[in-house]
Amino acid sequence: MAPRSRSYKISATPSTIFAHLLVIAVATLVLVWLLEKRNGFAFNSVNKFKIFNLHPFFMIIGYILIGGEAIMAHKTIPATRRAQKTVHLLLHLVALLCGIVGIYVVFKFHNEAGLPNMYSLHSWLGMGTICLYGLQWLLGFFSYVFPRAETSSRASFLPWHVFFGLAIFILAICAAETGLLEKFLFLGLFRSQEALIVNFIGILLILFAISVGLTVVLPRVH
Repeated sequence: MAPRSRSYKISATPSTIFAHLLVIAVATLVLVWLLEKRNGFAFNSVNKFKIFNLHPFFMIIGYILIGGEAIMAHKTIPATRRAQKTVHLLLHLVALLCGIVGIYVVFKFHNEAGLPNMYSLHSWLGMGTICLYGLQWLLGFFSYVFPRAETSSRASFLPWHVFFGLAIFILAICAAETGLLEKFLFLGLFRSQEALIVNFIGILLILFAISVGLTVVLPRVH
């Protein structure tokens, strides 16, 4: 009798745990960078860079990190499928609102500082990503929440919903990376402690994107 072939399953759990740890690490580094090295943040200030500092705060911590947690909600929330969908929807809404505020404050900073808007690759990527994110959220809401499409339509749309969700998330990471590079060059952060912080934020965001992607594609083995 021929020996039975073995199939090995790789669980999503390790990548999920790693992603959660990266959320803590990135959020900590962003706060250290903005509070200690960049003098904090404010919606109104004589120091216009305090207004700008709200942009990376909302876009990285609010938009990317919470958005990544929303993507992983189906694997990380130990609850019913319905509860997972609710958390998924609400976290994406929070991320979207943070992204909108982040876009608003950077326009506010540019206008008050007398700088042009939408002049860089970072700004184009960022604006395109937030628009696609909002469209993705609306399509998901009307397809799966209210008024809900037919079961067959929801099933056929699901792979595309997952694909475009990950694609938009990757675009958000790309926007963040170009934004960090732009800030790095603008401030002339060479061979300084602040440069190390900014570079580590960029590297950890890439690792976070990989971890979120693995969490989505790998099964949760109990």
